[in-house]
Amino acid sequence: MAWPLLLLLFSSLAFSHAQLTLDYYAKTCPQFDAIVRDITQQKQMQFPTTAAATLRVFFHDCAVDGCDASILIKPTAFNKPELEYDINQSLAGDAFDLITRIKTALELACPGVVSCADVLATATRNLIVQTGGPHYKVPLGRKDSLVSNVSNVEAHLTRANATVDLMIKKFQLMDIGVKDMVVLIGGGHTIGFVHCKEFANRIFPTPDPTMNPILVERLRTMCVNYTNNKDMAAFLDVISPGNFDNVLFKNLMKGIGVLGSDQLLYNDPRTRPFVELYAKDSNAFATDFAVAMEKLSVYQVKIGNQGEVRKRCDAVNNAHA
Repeated sequence: MAWPLLLLLFSSLAFSHAQLTLDYYAKTCPQFDAIVRDITQQKQMQFPTTAAATLRVFFHDCAVDGCDASILIKPTAFNKPELEYDINQSLAGDAFDLITRIKTALELACPGVVSCADVLATATRNLIVQTGGPHYKVPLGRKDSLVSNVSNVEAHLTRANATVDLMIKKFQLMDIGVKDMVVLIGGGHTIGFVHCKEFANRIFPTPDPTMNPILVERLRTMCVNYTNNKDMAAFLDVISPGNFDNVLFKNLMKGIGVLGSDQLLYNDPRTRPFVELYAKDSNAFATDFAVAMEKLSVYQVKIGNQGEVRKRCDAVNNAHA
């Protein structure tokens, strides 16, 4: 599933952001960059959906109380974390496996030094670049969250059938303008995928008249057994799903958007100019997406005693057994 839905939260740079540095691990874990790079590249080559999966996990993490790896915490008998929220239950396992692989290697090389939040932020950037997207700086020094609670999620995520009114309203509450909203959604969906149940109402039983008939038939064939197989999914960019590019925006202009909320971005006069801009200017898309991601990656980061460096990414250090 993708993140049409997300309320990506970021604000102006604050004091805590200034505590992050690009060379944070230069002395304490000089192998950091190489370990993250090598394992990320290997995982993506083995499982090409890893980039989309990790990007979605990153967005879902940052959207709820900041980029602090709270999304990675597994449920226990004592706590229902963010992962228990129904939308988060469909997050793909390849992303979690990637973070576990990287964290395990880092704990062997420099135990107790690198946070899971920094691993997730850096791996996401590397995967975007690996699939053809823009490079952007990821300052480091985030701490991992001490808590993860399912009750914190509802206010920050919307559903796949969100209207443009709702998306704009929610994003504006976070001081995120329409342009940033469009570029972030487009970036998230250019390599994203979505489970059939999220768009089934557009193809069954009566197809959405705004949807390209050829696309309808392809999706109907692909999702014919979606009620029995919950894992059935489709790429959001049906033309170049493995490439981080601006084709998604071109698709929307041709009526071949898989998600209704995506297609609405072209149909609505408030968002349409930005869809048209990014469809015709790939450089503008790449530049604006990189700027937005650099801002997002430092949203409400934890520093000092606001967090910790987890020994395992799926549990806080003082978790109950």
